Amino acid sequence: MSGRARSRARPAPLRFDGWIAGAGTSSGTRLVLGHWLRSPFGPFSDVMLERADGHRLLLAPTSETARFIGSTYTFDEVRVVPVRVRTDDRRWTVAAEPLLRMELTVGRRGATGLLLRAVPGALAASPAWTAVTDPLARLLLGVRTRGSAGGGRREWYGARDLRALTAATATFEGRDLGALTPVAPPVRFGFGSTPRRPSLVRVTTTVRETGPPTAP
Repeated sequence: MSGRARSRARPAPLRFDGWIAGAGTSSGTRLVLGHWLRSPFGPFSDVMLERADGHRLLLAPTSETARFIGSTYTFDEVRVVPVRVRTDDRRWTVAAEPLLRMELTVGRRGATGLLLRAVPGALAASPAWTAVTDPLARLLLGVRTRGSAGGGRREWYGARDLRALTAATATFEGRDLGALTPVAPPVRFGFGSTPRRPSLVRVTTTVRETGPPTAP
C-alpha cells in the first residue's frame, strides 16, 4: 500500500418508498403500518405495535427486514411473521397471521394532502427538503421529519400525500382492539412517531449511516 491514504467512502443512503398508516384504538394499542412498494429489500410490509402498557412489538416478514428495522427503531419484542396487505382506494386489509388482522378505511384528502401532492416528487423525496418541512410538520402534525435513528443512522421522511383514516378494526392474538381513536400517547419506536390524527401518508424515507466510513 502506498503512503497515500486509501480512499474511504460512506455507504450509499437507503431509500424506502411507500405508505405509512398510523392508528390508535380504544384498547390503548397504537399501530403503525409500513407498506413499502420499493426498498433495498424489495417490496414488503411491516407493523409496529405499542400496547397500552408500553410494550413495543415489531412484526416483520423476514429475518433480514426484522434485523434492519429492529436496529433502526426501539422494540421490546420482534417477531418474524408474514405481513400481507391488500389495498384499494378506500379500504386497506392487513394480515400478519396468526397474530394480527386489521382493516382501515381511508377518507378523502384534505388541504394538507393536496399541498403535499403539489410538490414535485423529486423535491419531496429529497432529505434537504425536510429542513423546510420539519418545522411545519412539528407545528401542524406533531411529528418530526428528520432526526437520529438507532444503529448509528440518520433518517429523513419526505411526505408526498396525506389522507385521514375514518375507521379501523383490528384484532391481536384474537382480541378485539376496539374502535379507531387518535394515536395518543405518541408511539415510542423512534423520533418520528406518527400524526396524532389517524392518517395514511405517502412517504419516501431515506436512511443514511452516520458512523465512521468504511474502506471500499
